[in-house]
Amino acid sequence: MMGPGIAATLALGGVQAAILSRTAESGEKGLADAVSLIDLLERNELASRSKAALARGNLSASSRFAESISGVDLVIESAPENLSFKQDLFEKMDALAPPSTVLTSNTSGLSITAIAERCVHPERVVTTHFWNPPHLMPLVEIVRGKKTEDDVVTSLRELLTACGKVPVVVKKDTPGQLGNRLQQALVREAVNIVEQGIADVEDVDLAAKAGFGLRLPVYGIFEHQDAVGLDMCLSVVDYVSQDLYNEPRAPEYMRNLVRDGHLGAKTGKGFYDWSKKDINAVKALRDQFILDFLRAQNRQ
Repeated sequence: MMGPGIAATLALGGVQAAILSRTAESGEKGLADAVSLIDLLERNELASRSKAALARGNLSASSRFAESISGVDLVIESAPENLSFKQDLFEKMDALAPPSTVLTSNTSGLSITAIAERCVHPERVVTTHFWNPPHLMPLVEIVRGKKTEDDVVTSLRELLTACGKVPVVVKKDTPGQLGNRLQQALVREAVNIVEQGIADVEDVDLAAKAGFGLRLPVYGIFEHQDAVGLDMCLSVVDYVSQDLYNEPRAPEYMRNLVRDGHLGAKTGKGFYDWSKKDINAVKALRDQFILDFLRAQNRQ
């Protein structure tokens, strides 16, 4: 899903986007998926009829690796999260692509500095982490490697903004980048709350959905702190921090679930019993909410 979603985003931004796959069959499937995502955005008034038509014309598919890499200005890799595989891939792309070609990875956690380790031109290698689903989620994290040039970051930020995304620059190549560091802090405390018997799984999720999560799209973390007053916030942080989960590892409650084979929706049970909930319905509700929110934003 990531590749077609990224390709659809670029195509809607007026970019000629080729989906490069290992086989012609997988490439054609990726192309069809990208077209279907553009159709979805058009149906939901997030792309005009003319813009969607142009975007479909901007899309193509290929399985010719060397030919495709040597003739483009930008490559966005969305291969499996395997460092060795990505290092091999970027070494090959670095050798084939002109020095002016920007090479990016959609990795959500691997070090871009490590990915570029074997490249002759690591200065043009950078992370562009599109959040999932990429055709809907505005956020893209641009993560600098230790040798990434300023011009590369600037040009990517301008391109992604022109494609309707909300790019943020992560200045240090750090585990978890930016969004996932914030998310993991929330995850570990949520698990801790359940483990300590403070609240049940369902109520933790409800507190996030019906509380602070509802205002986050328009009211950020630091905006809230400044609105309340840092003197009060400082005292709250000092007081609450003493009781938060601060161990440098996942809580035992989560570790025990994995040990017992309860891995979530894919095994039928995790934090929730998925014989009583439909994961596809949950994802559909998520996507529809994002579509409705984006549509409302466009009408402002």
